[in-house]
Amino acid sequence: MQQITLRRPDDWHLHLRDGPMLEGIVGESARDFARAIVMPNLVPPVVTRADALAYRDRIRAALGDDPFRPCMTLYLTEATDPDDVAAAAEDGLVTAVKLYPAGATTNSQSGVRDLGEVMPVLERMAAIGLPLCIHGEVTTPEVDIFDREAVFIETVLDPLRARLPELRITLEHVTTKDGVDYVREAEKNLACTLTTHHLVIDRNHMLVGGIRPHYYCLPIVKRAEHKRALRAAAVSGDARIFLGTDSAPHVDAAKETGCGCAGVFSATNTLPILAQVFEEDGALDRLEAFTSLNGAAWYGMDPNEATITLERSDDPVTFPARIETGAGPVTVFDPQMEIHWRVAR
Repeated sequence: MQQITLRRPDDWHLHLRDGPMLEGIVGESARDFARAIVMPNLVPPVVTRADALAYRDRIRAALGDDPFRPCMTLYLTEATDPDDVAAAAEDGLVTAVKLYPAGATTNSQSGVRDLGEVMPVLERMAAIGLPLCIHGEVTTPEVDIFDREAVFIETVLDPLRARLPELRITLEHVTTKDGVDYVREAEKNLACTLTTHHLVIDRNHMLVGGIRPHYYCLPIVKRAEHKRALRAAAVSGDARIFLGTDSAPHVDAAKETGCGCAGVFSATNTLPILAQVFEEDGALDRLEAFTSLNGAAWYGMDPNEATITLERSDDPVTFPARIETGAGPVTVFDPQMEIHWRVAR
């Protein structure tokens, strides 16, 4: 049996929700990860320093004695106060601010419609070095959903970077060759996260043979050629590219319905899936960089001292099909491939 030991990984894009859902799923991330950037798109969203402090307290209460560290973010709105953002950053409460284009994904209705309205906040962030995490899609109806990321890069992100070159930007959950190429061509102040599911499924998995609602996510999965580009970027060792699972739980009843929610829940089995991907691509020696080193460096944190060991089995490994929570059952991501790795307990 083969083993690989890594610095304990971090998840640089995670949804924990709130209430009974938070209590039911936070342990799935805390089991394998040391830290995570926690998304602020609750209802109502986490907009102010006070909101973030209260949410962090609720997460810590759900964790109990577990040392898992939630890295908080603020939800950028057109009413966000630059002074409040700066204060939250100065005392170490928040790690980043999140920009959702209004209507781009789950609970994004309070997001940004006019980038000009938030420039005072972005200018202050550039001045103090606080990163901006971006959901990089346009929401204009005439743009095809499969093209939204590429159009966003051309019409929104590139002009923003030209206007504020010192603003540090994380382009989150990149799904296209256009996206990873753009990041790798940037000279400075741009990085990206890749999800687990976008490395192993494409739109055929979601649509061929019947619609599979648990593969529906935003940004939506793309063609196989984009998946191949994402995998090549993930295993490259490029320090600007790192893991952000975008693990996003919804109860099954909200997914398996006439108008299902967007989100894939992968916290339970992300590390074994990634080990399989990196092994298949001959890059196990670069798994630690992707999961444990690159993101910490980008956010100005030391790598975790603790380690985690994965072991390889000749027989395929199985995972629970769903997690039972106080809010209802949540289906665990099925990669539709044999996984031969498990986290050693």
